[in-house]
Amino acid sequence: MRVEHASPMRLPDLFREMMRQQNEAGRMGRRLRPMDETVFPPVNVWASPDDAIVTAELPGVTIDAIDVTVHQNTLMLRGKRDPEVQAGDDVTIHRQERAYGEFVRAGVLPFRVDADKVSAKFERGILKVTLPRPEADKPHKIKIAH
Repeated sequence: MRVEHASPMRLPDLFREMMRQQNEAGRMGRRLRPMDETVFPPVNVWASPDDAIVTAELPGVTIDAIDVTVHQNTLMLRGKRDPEVQAGDDVTIHRQERAYGEFVRAGVLPFRVDADKVSAKFERGILKVTLPRPEADKPHKIKIAH
């Protein structure tokens, strides 16, 4: 994975980068399930001058099965969703559209993150990660003398 320290990305660029990294992870064999190229978990990303917020839909995933890491400006979500039913002698699965297994989502944020102040909350199947920008990296308005 490549980490760049370029100027802040616009949100559409951020989404393209996240999708590129997801596709790259899939090519490396870390697909959610071999029969489907489903992107899981689906995420939303918002950014302001002070922070970024990432939410991920994780229905059927327990809090103990989620791992969130951040390094500089890269967020990594890892976890596992177990299947609801295992096929066996007395069970025949006729249709299975909900993906299961291990997942990895990585995304480059539009700025470096103050890792000591990152917070994560998991409620009703939604993971919300708040990623504050370091004070030194925030834009500062410069007063012009005359």
